Amino acid sequence: MGLSFSGRKAKGSKAERELIHLLWENGFAAMRAAGSGSTRHPSPDIVAGNGKLFFAIECKAIHAHTKYLDKDEINQLDLFANSFGARPIVAIRFDNEHWFFMNITDLKETPKAFGVNYELAKKKGLTFEELIGKYRQKRLA
Repeated sequence: MGLSFSGRKAKGSKAERELIHLLWENGFAAMRAAGSGSTRHPSPDIVAGNGKLFFAIECKAIHAHTKYLDKDEINQLDLFANSFGARPIVAIRFDNEHWFFMNITDLKETPKAFGVNYELAKKKGLTFEELIGKYRQKRLA
């Protein structure tokens, strides 16, 4: 049985707050963007920066194996990030897993949406430490 809309919204808000705390603990100023998803202007879930790195982040905390994101949602994230001088990132956390940070160019495009599943996130996604530049992992192609 899935979560209700209010349950999913609460889970998403909790995940956003968790990520904001993680960013602050690692030297980034970060905030939830009020009105994310409810305004006609592009608005990511989180904006964060440390004076050198700037991120516009769309957050997804999911139970399912695959998450599809509306093409308009990703286009709006990209538009905001480019206007703001930030890097557009989709942060996704599958239940009982750590965060994966996806460049929007690494998402799988379908005719109507962009998708990411656990295997793709594991292969192409960055860890938090990689995202913020604490270290770089050499990946096998």
